Amino acid sequence: MNVKEYMQQTGKAARKASRLLARADSQQKNQALLAIAAAIVRDKARLLAANAKDVDAARQSGLDAAMIDRLTLSAKGVEAMADGLHQIAALPDPVGEISDMSYRPSGIQLGKMRVPLGVVGIIYEARPNVTADAAGLCLKSGNATILRGGSEAFHSNQAIAACVHEGLRVAGLPAEAVQVLETTDRAAVGELIAMPQYVDVIVPRGGKGLIARISGEAKVPVIKHLDGNCHVYIDDTANPDKAFNIALNAKTHRYGTCNTMETLLVHAAFAEFILPRLAEAYWEKGVELRGCERTRVILGDKVWPASDEDWASEYLAPVLAIKVVKDIDEAIEHINHWGSHHTDAIVTEDLGRARRFLREVDSSSVMVNASTRFADGFEYGLGAEIGISTDKIHARGPVGLIGLTSQKWIVLGDGQIRE
Repeated sequence: MNVKEYMQQTGKAARKASRLLARADSQQKNQALLAIAAAIVRDKARLLAANAKDVDAARQSGLDAAMIDRLTLSAKGVEAMADGLHQIAALPDPVGEISDMSYRPSGIQLGKMRVPLGVVGIIYEARPNVTADAAGLCLKSGNATILRGGSEAFHSNQAIAACVHEGLRVAGLPAEAVQVLETTDRAAVGELIAMPQYVDVIVPRGGKGLIARISGEAKVPVIKHLDGNCHVYIDDTANPDKAFNIALNAKTHRYGTCNTMETLLVHAAFAEFILPRLAEAYWEKGVELRGCERTRVILGDKVWPASDEDWASEYLAPVLAIKVVKDIDEAIEHINHWGSHHTDAIVTEDLGRARRFLREVDSSSVMVNASTRFADGFEYGLGAEIGISTDKIHARGPVGLIGLTSQKWIVLGDGQIRE
């Protein structure tokens, strides 16, 4: 069949499965999650072999280092997928939760019930672990899902999908509850985002080009995951060792992730003290530095001049922009102007400034004395994440179970009629 027919068939099956999944109880969903995790651990060697095939093809096709880093699965990464599924299984099931019950003067009782969104379409690039994370989160939150991974991770995603379908069978749930598309045709994306009769929400995870295309063409609501231009601001009251460790970890722990620091801001009164120590550590790890005029005065010609493009960039590479700022006001202004509203951190021992930073920085995650690398669903105790939303809708920041549900009003009466 052609792509349009294939996608229509996939959507119809997902809608049917979503209604069956919405009726599943927590025990049945958890049984599926644990069976998927067991299959992933058992088939670790097969998953790594499939991933190696994808990585080899990516290298031969000339994909950049950041993309290959996101594509690569390690044995530890496979175990982390299984751990994430165990965490999801251990979390409270949000579906059916009733809150805010109150009586109205008419005698009716009013409240809200948490319900699945229905069918979630997820479009993502490179990261094979998203297949397991997304399947687990959608399953526990009662949503059917259609997963469209990038062609560069095709073999990895299909191997993980086999484990997912095994787990669904074990629990007696429909295989169509999680469908990983078996086509790499780009036309499938256009069809997926234009099926409001079958798909309730789209979650794109990828580069700016993908997000822009999905947002512009979708006929289905979109939860956007934009780029991660993240900042660390070192205040003049910062503990030097905390500042050094956080700034080094936020940049060099991994380069190709959306929660990696891309710009370091340093208070002018602290810059000459901390920047030389940090610069040596960055250079030792092969990080290219691009700085403002004051930074270059302190560190010398080994630092390239920074431009407006640098302040706006998500490098996803061993490149760091550095700016010396006069105070916390300039730091906050810089972050809110140039940042992507993803994750930003302050290092300070001043409680008042910490509170100001938390209140005034307009990002989905704002941190005090911690590395930006903590901004993900696993570290937040969500089990995993469907993505990190930089929107200001119901789902903001790492999107876990709650972000994949909605609420409906419920009314309990005893024969009341409106006069």
